[in-house]
Amino acid sequence: MIVIYGIKERLNPIKARLSDVIQSCMGRELGLPEDKRSHRFIPMEKEDFYYPGGRSDAYTVIEINMMEGRREATQKALIKSLFIEIEKALGISPVDIEIIIKEQPAHCWGFRGMTGDEVTDLKYRVKV
Repeated sequence: MIVIYGIKERLNPIKARLSDVIQSCMGRELGLPEDKRSHRFIPMEKEDFYYPGGRSDAYTVIEINMMEGRREATQKALIKSLFIEIEKALGISPVDIEIIIKEQPAHCWGFRGMTGDEVTDLKYRVKV
């Protein structure tokens, strides 16, 4: 599950392209299939979205929630890939992008009527 926050006037026009870029990076770096896209966009009013100095109104926060198991090097490759590809596709400078990976144990995930540690038919590997 990926949650993306930004100022609505900047985020709304690019949602579809940003989703494509994020999913492409998730596929390349984590091996996640295209049909596992789970993106939630939270467009915010400018007065409700505080961000650090030195950033523009393009400032975008990307929270990536995933089951634990990916190596540190894999996670870093994902973050760096997102910085590069978002800038290339959408012109958003890396200084205006914040990426947070939140890992939870598999038993903390629930989908298709079971917990993540019970599932045996994932079409991708978690330990990459």
